[in-house]
Amino acid sequence: MSRVTGLSCRECGTLFSATPIHVCELCFGPLEVSYDYEVIGAQVSRASIAAGPPSLWRYKALLPVEGDRLVDTHAGWTPLIRAENLGRALGLRDVWVKNDTVNPTFSFKDRPVSIAANKALEFGFDTIACASTGNLAGAVAAAGAKAGLRPVIFIPADLEPSKIGAASVYGPTVVAVDGTYDDVNRLCSEIGDTYSWAFVNINVRPYYSEGSKTLAYEVAEQLGWQTPDRVVVPIASGSLFTKVWKGFNELLKLGLATGPRPKMVAAQAEGCSPVVQAYRARTLNVQPVRPRTIAKSLAIGNPADGYYSLKIIRESGGDAEAVSDAEIIEGIKLLARTEGIFAETAGGVTVATLKKLAEAGRVDPDERIVVYVTGNGLKTLEALAGQLAEPIRIPPSMSAFEAALTRSPQPVGGR
Repeated sequence: MSRVTGLSCRECGTLFSATPIHVCELCFGPLEVSYDYEVIGAQVSRASIAAGPPSLWRYKALLPVEGDRLVDTHAGWTPLIRAENLGRALGLRDVWVKNDTVNPTFSFKDRPVSIAANKALEFGFDTIACASTGNLAGAVAAAGAKAGLRPVIFIPADLEPSKIGAASVYGPTVVAVDGTYDDVNRLCSEIGDTYSWAFVNINVRPYYSEGSKTLAYEVAEQLGWQTPDRVVVPIASGSLFTKVWKGFNELLKLGLATGPRPKMVAAQAEGCSPVVQAYRARTLNVQPVRPRTIAKSLAIGNPADGYYSLKIIRESGGDAEAVSDAEIIEGIKLLARTEGIFAETAGGVTVATLKKLAEAGRVDPDERIVVYVTGNGLKTLEALAGQLAEPIRIPPSMSAFEAALTRSPQPVGGR
């Protein structure tokens, strides 16, 4: 029996067949993959997962991919690090960092795109496409190359050059659009109605987004099949946030994990914080904004899953906070100097958000807290321009070196 029963509308509950569609024909609500958990429960166990590969495909029984052929870019099974130094800096005793900076294209987007590429092949598409703020572009380009699909990516024209280069190396067609991500996404919706392409964040979005659940699965498994008390997750569209929540709940439903349902903390940049603004206003109605932030990977002013993210915050007893660009930079630097992890701006957002909550007494110092760091800092070097100390430059002599030590603002250990 198939573990996938179809696509269900998140609003009216109508069930559709598992085809490349993403919107309910009756109420225009978004669709998501529906599963038969009795079938899954008979197929999966902690032992069967542990026997799987060291990638997200160890959780195949919980994902909407059929058949034995897999396009595998080796995404997932990234480190979960006990962040003792960061915890001490924040006055917290049990902090962990889920380090997704080490995925194949150096962001968590490799996870959902792995699912999308496989579904594109199952459905018979020859082209895989996306609208992207950067990280998704690289992931789609790489997975398309691996799968033998033609990758076409659409980006805002002002995207960081490093991210454009990191996607272009795989040989995709890159279309730079004069406008915001929301403008790019609207254009892609029109193109998707005309061209028979697998758009990962449009017609195959219900399947694509399921890949993000693996960030919950891995955390629970790496904690000895225990769920954390609280997780801090960055929000762009809100898809990652909702799927991390779904992943933890699936493990608890199936009896694979034990513990509480985690308190979900939404982290955004002040310059693009429609979900946080709605949370502060105590409403579920998200008002679109025009992004103005260095955290371009989170610069989605009209988040598709904003409403559902707010419902999850409320249901989980969670929280939401936004941080300034200056706080984002300090978050990047704090994580780097305490744990040796270089995060992109989205990681700076989650670290800075936890710092802000800790300083305000909005988290219990004894809670087990997981901070999601979703991308590598080498992707957003531009954000740190002028923010780091300049090298000490000296002539090649011992006397010059020792003279420089006396002028250095940083303490230097003795001989």
